[in-house]
Amino acid sequence: MPWDVVAKSLFIVVVGVGVFAPVVTWVERKQSAVMQDRIGANRADLFGIRILGLLHPAADVIKLIFKEDVVPHGANRALHLTAPLIAAVAAIVSFAVIPYGGEYTVGGTTFSLVAADVDWGLLFIFAVGALAAYGTVIAGWASNNNWSLLGSLRATAQMISYEVTMGLSVVGVFMVFQTLRLPEMVHAQDATFRLLGFLEVFGWVDPLPAWSDWIRLPRWGVFLQPLAFVMFLAAIMAENKRPPFDVPEGDSEIVAGYHTEYSGMRFGLFFMAEFIEVVVIAGLMVTLFLGGWSVPWLSSERIVAGITPLFGGGFANLFCMLVHVTTWLVKVSALIWLQMALRWTLPRFRYDQVMDLCWKILLPLSIANIFVTGTILLLIEGTR
Repeated sequence: MPWDVVAKSLFIVVVGVGVFAPVVTWVERKQSAVMQDRIGANRADLFGIRILGLLHPAADVIKLIFKEDVVPHGANRALHLTAPLIAAVAAIVSFAVIPYGGEYTVGGTTFSLVAADVDWGLLFIFAVGALAAYGTVIAGWASNNNWSLLGSLRATAQMISYEVTMGLSVVGVFMVFQTLRLPEMVHAQDATFRLLGFLEVFGWVDPLPAWSDWIRLPRWGVFLQPLAFVMFLAAIMAENKRPPFDVPEGDSEIVAGYHTEYSGMRFGLFFMAEFIEVVVIAGLMVTLFLGGWSVPWLSSERIVAGITPLFGGGFANLFCMLVHVTTWLVKVSALIWLQMALRWTLPRFRYDQVMDLCWKILLPLSIANIFVTGTILLLIEGTR
């Protein structure tokens, strides 16, 4: 295996699984505490040092490791163990095609910061994400518990339903960028467009005054496909079964859904998978709609061209890489904050409301968005 692939894979595991996922558990507690005017988790300490409660994720892991792993009577032991593994692996593997940087040339060697640069990157995430449904349904059936089975059936119906809307909602995005490769999508967003340019394209004003060229926005998916951004965020949060879409594990209704008969590290794997998926959602949303690693109004070429005369091309590319990775991390953190804000703001939807939102609202809107996007692209093509 090439060393660059090993390094990229380690980055994904260390940053996504080893850093982001545990910190997200802390963020969920602290952000809810701030929103509810509480202190939040702050009791775990090391030699009297609490670090704002950041030791709680480590305490959770230690507790789960030493907690008794109980398998209920009559359960299928093999499948009971396999289910959380499926959920965790599906979440981790999704990171493989998400770019956290662009292409850089140092010492005559060109490399890109994405573990697997494949032509069908977006389809890969959808395919791997669909496998997570097997984890939930197997967990419910293998537990030999009615509440677990009911929760797994809810989860399966919800996940399969929202997969349809999730896929259709981003069709407009790859119609605009003309690719399914996630690195190419980000490169396409590493630019700007004139906010009033459509007036000239359709011949309503010809030519535009010179000052209009200064009114520019980043060529991000959120500005080109704003409706798709809202629909995809709702659909992918429902796919992750996070509040307000947490009817599959509704505590006040079915105990804990398909989690009911899990304890110890088996429950910990389900718990970890959910928070890893929060990071995956943030990374995918950033890639599709927020320009990925790109810096708004400051393209890669401008960064490299500005640094090269002073320190040389190699240093300029390394500096550009550092800026891009930092930008990506900041954007991902912002999307994680948004998911947590929605999680603690909206109450749990009823099951019928979850299904109505999918089939009666998001699905028709996603189809309409495809037709509108196609019509506009044809009109633009016809004016050239």
